[in-house]
Amino acid sequence: MASPPSRPPLAERVEELLSAGGPLPIVAAGDPVLRAGTVRYDGQLGPALLARFVEALRVTMRAAPGVGLAAPQVGVELRIAVVEDPAPVPQEVRVARGRVPLPFRVLVNPSYEPVGTDRAAFFEGCLSVPGWQAVVARPARVRLTGEDEHGRPLDEVVTGWPARIVQHETDHLDGTLYLDRAETRSLSSQDAVVERWAQPTPERAARELGFDLP
Repeated sequence: MASPPSRPPLAERVEELLSAGGPLPIVAAGDPVLRAGTVRYDGQLGPALLARFVEALRVTMRAAPGVGLAAPQVGVELRIAVVEDPAPVPQEVRVARGRVPLPFRVLVNPSYEPVGTDRAAFFEGCLSVPGWQAVVARPARVRLTGEDEHGRPLDEVVTGWPARIVQHETDHLDGTLYLDRAETRSLSSQDAVVERWAQPTPERAARELGFDLP
């Protein structure tokens, strides 16, 4: 039996990825890299290359645009993600969803665990599943642990929409897509969400599409 072809070192692959400049290509659902999980970041890129990679993730996330991006979404199996949400939403949406501004930050080797039993369900989308959204029920509060890009420890409780973003991006690092956690009857095109289900909560969608909310 033939051995699988060896891959170049990870740092070499990241250097090649960054060589084109500008936003990076975003991997779409169906690519195995989104399901393979990630390896813990342990200095594989070195400080300078890590800084360049993080900046490329930021540029790509903003260009998409999105509120988070995980390394596997650009084909890199490292446990790194970036998040940022200016939360440009009406006040009624902000209140209903707990969507408050989330400054740009880097999550290295993140993990989360629920705090309490409260759950919140809202429509959610993904840059790797373009054109679709579905309702996902998630813990309303989570404890986020990990590090930042400088190796400083993270240990904090995150709530509301920032908690949803943290969970979504950390799930990517475990090979999980939001669709794995979604109410499948809620799956809607982006156009349908805008035209029909843009209310602050998905209660009407639940009634008319026939799914339960927590």
